[in-house]
Amino acid sequence: MSASRHLITGSVLALDRANVDTDQIIPAHRLTGIDTAGLGQYLFASMPGGAELLAAHPEATILVARENFGCGSSREHAVWALEDRGFRAVIAPSFARIFEENAYNRGVAPIPVPAEKIEALLGACRISIDLEQQTLCADGGETIRFELDPLRKRFLTEGGYMEFLNSRVPSVREWLAKREAATT
Repeated sequence: MSASRHLITGSVLALDRANVDTDQIIPAHRLTGIDTAGLGQYLFASMPGGAELLAAHPEATILVARENFGCGSSREHAVWALEDRGFRAVIAPSFARIFEENAYNRGVAPIPVPAEKIEALLGACRISIDLEQQTLCADGGETIRFELDPLRKRFLTEGGYMEFLNSRVPSVREWLAKREAATT
């Protein structure tokens, strides 16, 4: 496993809001295609103060928010916009199920942290996340543990679901060849 994929360190964008829905993440009228490139420019365009918040933190790669992040309509574009803007992780007490699945699939780490720990993380400048150890540390302070689904953790450390699947193609072909040889 690549250290660069299981270790995420970056500047924080604190989004001190609960129930950030997918329309706030990326407006519905921007969902006109399936190309993921360029969607980051529309990130938080429907959220009051969203553009200013992003402009104030252009280097941020880790987003910290309150509970139920990514609720609302099912749209992969929300994760695509975050990824295109450079975010590698979103930390919140809870995520909408479909957003969480889309994040795992794209290799953007949805990190669940208890609500009582979020306050300190919202005030952090930098956070270091170790996906393998399932820990994070803000500004060199307390180590906070979190839990990830074991299979989906592999998606994250291998670059997303498609990369995870692609890495298994040779072994599937080998298995098929052996099965074909055994039946002929």
